[in-house]
Amino acid sequence: MSEQNLIDWLLEGDVSVQYQVHRDLLATENPDLRDRIATEGWGAKFLSFRKKEGHWGDRFYQPKWISTHYTILDLKNLAISPKTDVIRQSIVQVLETVKGPDGGIYPIGAEKKSDVCLNGMFLNYAAYFQMAEDALRSIVDFLLAQHMDDGGFNCFSNTRGAIHSSLHSTISVIEGIFEYAANGYQYRVEELQKAEAQAREFILQHRLFRSDKTGQIIDKKMLMLSYPSRWKYDILRALDYFQFAGISYDPRLQDALDILKKKRRKDNTWPVQAKHPGQTHFDMEKTGGPSRWNTLRALRVLKHFDSL
Repeated sequence: MSEQNLIDWLLEGDVSVQYQVHRDLLATENPDLRDRIATEGWGAKFLSFRKKEGHWGDRFYQPKWISTHYTILDLKNLAISPKTDVIRQSIVQVLETVKGPDGGIYPIGAEKKSDVCLNGMFLNYAAYFQMAEDALRSIVDFLLAQHMDDGGFNCFSNTRGAIHSSLHSTISVIEGIFEYAANGYQYRVEELQKAEAQAREFILQHRLFRSDKTGQIIDKKMLMLSYPSRWKYDILRALDYFQFAGISYDPRLQDALDILKKKRRKDNTWPVQAKHPGQTHFDMEKTGGPSRWNTLRALRVLKHFDSL
C-alpha cells in the first residue's frame, strides 16, 4: 500500500480516526469531524451505553473496561469534543461522590487509600474535559505526594511500600500531567512538570522497556501493540506520549523505534497484536488484523521523530 493509499485507508475508518489523521498526519484541523464523533461511529456507541443515572457499567470502576472510568478514557482518546456535556456531567458526579480522604479518586480498602495509576488516568481525562481547577487540586496534591525518589510513580507506593517505580503507573501519571498543563491549569503546574520531566527520564533510563540494571527486556508484553491500552504500558503508548509532549529525539528511544518499524506489515499497516482480557462494550478492531489505531499512532510517532 503506497503512502497515499495508506492515508486513504485510514480515512475510510471511524470518524475519530479520520479526525486524528487530519490533525496529526495532514496538519489540518477539522472541527466538523470532531463534532461528529459524538453522533456517529464508535463515539456515539460508547455514549449510548451511559446509564440514566449518569454512569457506565455498574459504577465508577466496575466492571473494569465498561466502567465509567475506562469508558470516559476511551472517549477522551477518540478525541471527542471536550465540551461534550454528558461526559462532563459524569465526571462531576465522580468528583462529588468518590473522592477519598487522601484527596485521590476512588479510595479502596480499610485504610481508604487511592490508586496512583488510576488517579493519573483520571487527571488525564478530567483536565481534557475541563473540570474546575478547584476540584482537581486534591488529586494534584495526592499525585505529587506519591512521586518517588527514582523519578517515576508506582501504584503500590502508598499501599504496599513499593520502592521502585513502575512503567505502567508512570506513563499513566505523566499522560495526566501533560494534559493538565496543556489545558492551562496553574495549580502546582511547575512542580508537576518537574515531576513529569523526571518521570520521562525514568522511562528513558529503561530505554522504554529494558531493566536499568541488566538491560534485559522487563516484560515481552510491553513490546506488543495493543489498543485500547487501558492501564497497561507498551512501547507504542510510551512513544505516542513522547511525540504528543513534543520531546526531541533521544538515542535511548531508538531500540523502541526500531521494534516499532519492524512490526510494520508488508501492506505498510500495523496490527493489533494483543487484547487485554475483560468485558468490553464492543471491540473497535479485531486482534491480529490491520489496525487503523495502531497505524495512525505509529505514523505520527515516526513523523515526529523523522523516522519514516
